[in-house]
Amino acid sequence: MAALTREETEALIQEVLEVYPEKAQKDRKKHLAVNDHEANAKKCITSNRKSLPGVMTIRGCAYAGSKGVVWGPIKDMIHISHGPVGCGQYSRAGRRNYYVGVTGVNAFGEMNFTSDFQERDIVFGGDKKLAKLIGEIEQLFPLNKGISVQSECPIGLIGDDIEAVSKKATAEYGKTVVPVRCEGFRGVSQSLGHHIANDAIRDWVIDSRANKEYPTTPYDVAIIGDYNIGGDAWSSRILLEEMGLRVVAQWSGDGTLAEMENTPKVKLNLLHCYRSMNYISRHMEEKYGIPWVEYNFFGPTKIEESLRRIATYFDDSIKEGAERVIAKYKPMMDAVIGKYRPRLEGKRVMLYVGGLRPRHVIGAYEDLGMEVVGTGYEFAHNDDYERTVKEMGNATLLYDDVTGFEFEEFVKRVKPDLIGSGIKEKYIFQKMGIPFRQMHSWDYSGPYHGYDGFAIFARDMDMTLNNPCWKTLTPPWKKEAAAPLAAAA
Repeated sequence: MAALTREETEALIQEVLEVYPEKAQKDRKKHLAVNDHEANAKKCITSNRKSLPGVMTIRGCAYAGSKGVVWGPIKDMIHISHGPVGCGQYSRAGRRNYYVGVTGVNAFGEMNFTSDFQERDIVFGGDKKLAKLIGEIEQLFPLNKGISVQSECPIGLIGDDIEAVSKKATAEYGKTVVPVRCEGFRGVSQSLGHHIANDAIRDWVIDSRANKEYPTTPYDVAIIGDYNIGGDAWSSRILLEEMGLRVVAQWSGDGTLAEMENTPKVKLNLLHCYRSMNYISRHMEEKYGIPWVEYNFFGPTKIEESLRRIATYFDDSIKEGAERVIAKYKPMMDAVIGKYRPRLEGKRVMLYVGGLRPRHVIGAYEDLGMEVVGTGYEFAHNDDYERTVKEMGNATLLYDDVTGFEFEEFVKRVKPDLIGSGIKEKYIFQKMGIPFRQMHSWDYSGPYHGYDGFAIFARDMDMTLNNPCWKTLTPPWKKEAAAPLAAAA
């Protein structure tokens, strides 16, 4: 299908909005836009607002942003889900944050530690229960390096003093115990949970240990905002070390408490997920004078741009190292593109994900000859859309906090060849006969970062799009087109 014109895209948005009551229609209209390279993203689309009651939002909560994204992957700390059991179980090990370690001995990322709140705890408070739980953890898992207390909704509602319990436990056991006020009802999405988690790291980890000494080099860097989903941080780290840099810390996939404590001494922070970790990056720039730079390791084009941008912060040896790495992997990338681009050329993709993916993966698709015709974020802020506008083609579709109804209707009209979104949307679109990739955790594949990751990315897109199973399923628009013909026959 030919790309929609600006007028057709605007008409599509209006058509989808017509089903809403007038007030809801007026509100949702602010979150849907036609991409315009000349427009100011702050004016063309509204973001980071409360979801409308009654619509099926795909967002998460502040607890999910803190425990599920930022704190959870730190492998040598134990993260207590303080509240009812469900939140901890739902957020346990779902994001495939790979790590090296022995689970239950010196690594705890796949385990669920919960205070299992009951009705009596709501009535009488949970501070004593939390203190007892921390003591039991120290007996059962003595090799943990610290504990974080991730508050669920009831904790904020009844007013438990988790800060006092944490301070007392820190003094008693001589380990870092961090209270995190990430109750799920806070804010409008998981984005506030990221911010709260960053602030907790700042107050209870970074600033309290900024004077920690260790041998440094002029080439020390930290990877910030890479959660090692499917091994992403490892495939990125390889490239950085091959160009001559020393990676001191990974935040927070396969990361440790000690690595976070060491970060204030690095020479450059490399920020992958801007949305979830820009807060701590800005803090370290302001307080410790550490510059930060965003990078994108999806697809060879963006990898080359990022390696060269990172190298500008260092001397000629690192710049030469960047060129050496690019040259080393170019034959491999040419072979990957030569194999898969003829099979994927011209295919059209619609994305709806969180964090950085709605814009970062665009270049990887373009390296394969594919076109992203619609993209949107679950919990973006305006500065995310400012970064996205220039990556997308003119007159393409932008949607913020898109509802389930809106997304389905856009897909029916735009008719993409592939959709990249989350687990909640996966089975809806597959049943509609549309190839789908789960782009939150790489559909149990990965890594997708780095040169090695791009080869896997290309393989997975080809495997999905060209799978013969789709010939047995009929998308809704093809059924509608076939109906009059069947009636005439």
